[in-house]
Amino acid sequence: MKWRTRATAALALVAGLALSACTGSPSSGDTVTLHIVGFAVPEAANKAIAAEWNKTEEGRNVRFETSYGASGDQSRAVVNGLKADYVHFSVTSDVTRLVDAGLVDESWDDGWNKGIVSSSIVVFAVRPGNPKNIRDWDDLIQPGIEIVTPNPASSGAARWNALAAWGQVVANGGTEEEATEYLTKLFANVVSLPGSGRDATTSFLSGTGDVLLAYENEVILATQNGEELDWVVPDTTILIENPGAVLKDAHPKATEWLNFVLGPVGQRQFALKGFRPIIDGVDLSGIEGVKDPNNPFPEVENLLTVEKDFESWEALSTKFFDDEDGIVVKVIAESGKAQ
Repeated sequence: MKWRTRATAALALVAGLALSACTGSPSSGDTVTLHIVGFAVPEAANKAIAAEWNKTEEGRNVRFETSYGASGDQSRAVVNGLKADYVHFSVTSDVTRLVDAGLVDESWDDGWNKGIVSSSIVVFAVRPGNPKNIRDWDDLIQPGIEIVTPNPASSGAARWNALAAWGQVVANGGTEEEATEYLTKLFANVVSLPGSGRDATTSFLSGTGDVLLAYENEVILATQNGEELDWVVPDTTILIENPGAVLKDAHPKATEWLNFVLGPVGQRQFALKGFRPIIDGVDLSGIEGVKDPNNPFPEVENLLTVEKDFESWEALSTKFFDDEDGIVVKVIAESGKAQ
């Protein structure tokens, strides 16, 4: 499928680890505690991966202490002293912050997966039956449409949403000026700007807004949890690529955890929670909450990527999210909705 961007050779990288005290007691040997710091959205998937890893010889004596929240906030917390052996963030710039602080090696993204451990796409969550008839990006800027999206100042999910919104204009023949104008209209319709992707989902499920800009896996997980909503995959959207990295002073088991995450068992657990696997050959049967169990992750007609459409995270971070001159930062400030 088009959204698969990683080599099948990754299947050879399986190793082990485990997650948190809730996954059971080790049967023998000394217990190792690893500290995992991540953005809020993959918490359920990481716990599921941990449960599988605890069944293996390598992982049975490993537990985790975990901390989840808005990606940018979590990254800054690690720089400020929050203990971490492994980090799982929404955007690459939140890992490079740790590289700049001397906490993660510069070679963290040199491998076959380029530092990416999970992936998804930006979709539109809507009320059951899609009463506002939201079909594509143009519908979001119509008068009276109320949008929920997290705040790019703290949330990686918000940054993916903004990049998808801006990029779809250029990808379909528009100019950069027209793309920025589109963002201005989009944020004029925003009625809730929570701190994280998970908080945005909670806000929408509580009744706020007509549309939620969200990770595809978030809406799948919500339906698995019994929430009533629908979602639209626009013709043009962006491939969300979430990085994971082991810190320089981490326990050696953290590298085994990362390898297990990247293998078929780890990626299967991601898929079961609505993420799109980053390797081929993953069992996609039995995924609950999807629209079509036979095709749980449909191909996107025009799938944007950072590498193809935005050059790099370093370049786009300056262009879109610089505190003073970033396109998205300015648009939000001018909207009067910055927090």
